[in-house]
Amino acid sequence: MIDAHCHLEQKDYNPDRDEVILNCKKELKAVVTCCAHLKDFKKSLEIIKKYKNFVFLTAGFHPEYISEVPENEIDNYLEELKENKKYFVGIGECGLDYHWVKEEKWREKQKELFVKHINLAKELNLPLVIHSRDAEKECLEILKEQKAKNVLLHYFSDKDLIPEVIEANYFVSVNTSVFRSKTTKKIIKRIPIEKLMTETDAPWLGFGKRNTPNSVKMVAEKIAEIKDLSFEEVDKITTENAVKFFDLSKSII
Repeated sequence: MIDAHCHLEQKDYNPDRDEVILNCKKELKAVVTCCAHLKDFKKSLEIIKKYKNFVFLTAGFHPEYISEVPENEIDNYLEELKENKKYFVGIGECGLDYHWVKEEKWREKQKELFVKHINLAKELNLPLVIHSRDAEKECLEILKEQKAKNVLLHYFSDKDLIPEVIEANYFVSVNTSVFRSKTTKKIIKRIPIEKLMTETDAPWLGFGKRNTPNSVKMVAEKIAEIKDLSFEEVDKITTENAVKFFDLSKSII
């Protein structure tokens, strides 16, 4: 099993981060942690260097924070990512967030930043990890306009757009929201298993407590139930999907 999207750099793990990761190594093949803010970049690098060939890194700037950091600082951060390309397996999470960001000015800035991320991924030949909260349709439109390839829609939640997602050949990662969301269940039913990955978005989505990457086992079990497959088959295919998408085959021990 692979957790294709979590946030090990978050302060929630400060008391016992090493213990959490060592417990993950007992159950999982790999963990992909996501640095979504420039303030977390140093800690993210420390983690993946310490747990080389088990914890892998994607990095970008989360659209929710668009108004909190001056544009020139974000641009400098993206340049820093370029200089540290060797440490990444993907760019993101990036995209649009209309749930937390309501002002049109900042939504337009999100779109501009999204395109910068797409161009960076193209330049570095890395896949994209997408955040699209309450903005799924516009996200897909921008991805198509920019001819983005190798796209993972993290925590995607618009079942009506599934035909477009399938046509575009994008991947979708699902998490513990499947236990409370009818929409997530419908998305799992409609997306071919060959295009699904398991994730946790940990430390969040933990049923009222801190989540960890080991929750992907619960997610895989639920996918198996919904798609009427064996757990072993879901485990094998979703793991292969993540290995191929993030190009981990030569890195995982």
